[in-house]
Amino acid sequence: MTKKNKARNIGLNVQPPAESCDDKNCPFHGSLPVRGQVITGIVVSNKMDGSIVVEREYMHYVPKYERYEKRSSKYSAHCPPCIKVKVGDKVRIAECRPLSKTISFVTIEKL
Repeated sequence: MTKKNKARNIGLNVQPPAESCDDKNCPFHGSLPVRGQVITGIVVSNKMDGSIVVEREYMHYVPKYERYEKRSSKYSAHCPPCIKVKVGDKVRIAECRPLSKTISFVTIEKL
């Protein structure tokens, strides 16, 4: 088996993509290590070249009113060519070293 077809183990319980790629910033077929947070969210934009924007919604407790409010955060993430995603897809992203000014996450799985 050649290195190009074999996906390496990234240390997380995710299914490696069926396709292979030659992206050096791919956690499965390149040499990018993942560490830290793993976040699940919805893709809201894929207009960047090789990157996506993922939105995560969560509930925040407000003690004064003893209620929860809905909040959201947007994360820019690198998307390797072996993982095909479009707007509206649910994805899992993992923290990695900074790849650019705003990108410190990489897509590891399409749910």
